[in-house]
Order: sequence, then C-alpha cells, then structure tokens
Amino acid sequence: MDKEKLRILLEQVKDGQMDVESAINNLRTLPYADLEYAKVDHHRAIRNGYPEVIYCPGKSLEHIKGIVQHMIEYKDNNIIASRASKEVYEAICEVTDEAEYFEMARTVVVKRQELETSEKKILVVTGGTADIPVAEEAAVTAEVLGNGVERLYDVGVAGIHRLLSKTEMLMEANVLIVVAGMEGALASVVGGLVDKPVIAVPTSVGYGANFGGLSALLCMLNSCASGVGVVNIDNGFGAAYLASMINKLAK
Repeated sequence: MDKEKLRILLEQVKDGQMDVESAINNLRTLPYADLEYAKVDHHRAIRNGYPEVIYCPGKSLEHIKGIVQHMIEYKDNNIIASRASKEVYEAICEVTDEAEYFEMARTVVVKRQELETSEKKILVVTGGTADIPVAEEAAVTAEVLGNGVERLYDVGVAGIHRLLSKTEMLMEANVLIVVAGMEGALASVVGGLVDKPVIAVPTSVGYGANFGGLSALLCMLNSCASGVGVVNIDNGFGAAYLASMINKLAK
C-alpha cells in the first residue's frame, strides 16, 4: 500500500465510508520495505503483535547493519537480532549505541523503548547447565517481548529432588518453558505437576545416541503428560514467542 492508497483509506474512515475495524484489517496487509537484499516487514507487529526479528546466521554483517539501520529509521520499536555472534554485535554497534549483547543467549537487543511487563510470569526451566544457552535465548526474548520472566536452572530428573523443592515456583508460573537434552524427560515431569501450558524445548545436548537432540525431541513429542507442546530442537526463540502470546491472553 503506497502513500496515496493510505491517504484514501484514512479519508474513508474520516468520512464514515469505512469503520475503524475494517481500516485496521486493511492496515494488516501493508507492504514491506525492499532493500534489494532483504524485504523488511515493518508491519508484522500489526498482524502478529510483535515486530520482525533478525535471524543472523547466513547474513553478511553489512546486510545485518543495513536492516538494523532501516528498522531504526522507520520506527522506535525494540529490535531483536537472534543467534548473533560477538562480531554481529560489534557491527550493530556501528549503527546504534542502544545495542546490548546477551552472550549466553546469542542475542542482540536494540532497546529503544521500555515495555510494560506483564504481571503473569513465564518460568524458564532447564534440566542441566548445558541447556542454559538455549534457555537464555528463551528468557531474554520473552523479557524483550514484555513478559515477567523467572529462571529455574539445573533441576533435571537425575536429581529430581531439586525440582520438587521448587514446586511452589512451578505452580506460580502462568506459562512454563522447559529446556532439556539427553532423553528430555523433564518436560513430562513438569507437565504432570502443573495446570498451566508447558512448552518443551529439546536441546542437542547429550551423549552419542541422542542424535543431536532427536531423542529428546521424540521423547517430548511422546509425553504422557497433558498440556505439553513442543518446539524444534534448540529453538529457545520460538518457545519464548509462543509463551509470550499465551501469556498475553491472561486476564
């Protein structure tokens, strides 16, 4: 939709030819900005509730810088660059001094506005400390998306008393993200303890026969606990995005 079509749309609303709801539905289909090497979807927040996120692997530093610069110039939304290396962070710092690097999460956040944090909490749980990088990707993403986040790490089933000692913390969460490798049993255990949605994240952590996280993925998909959903291997970002959408539905 170009400026002329947008002007006509606004005139139709003003003149009563179109109601506000219909206008919003039209705005949901607004176009992208074509940078030749990337088509930046500035209006994703209108359609989906959150702005577009920059997935860094496979992109050149110059392209990442260009996308960030364009997003900064267009609107004052917070910007997330996921799976970012320190090199990517340093490149982004060349176009803005608002960038912060969360090394464990491999995430760069360009924080341009404060978000209202929901009172309902998302709890991120891990089986072991080796799962923390994926868990931190989830936790940082959820925080930037405006959620209150708590962390409960290293409470895997090999020492289940560690988890059971935190039962109250589990019960207080509105959504739980459970990150685990090996056989991925932690998601089923947590799912059997709580009455809230559990988003399971299998990780590629484990010995030889874990097949790069496939064993944990299959275990989580076959969970006997109800209310457990599963995202892809090592996909902390996807888990956080889904958890945030669920959390925002809470009254």
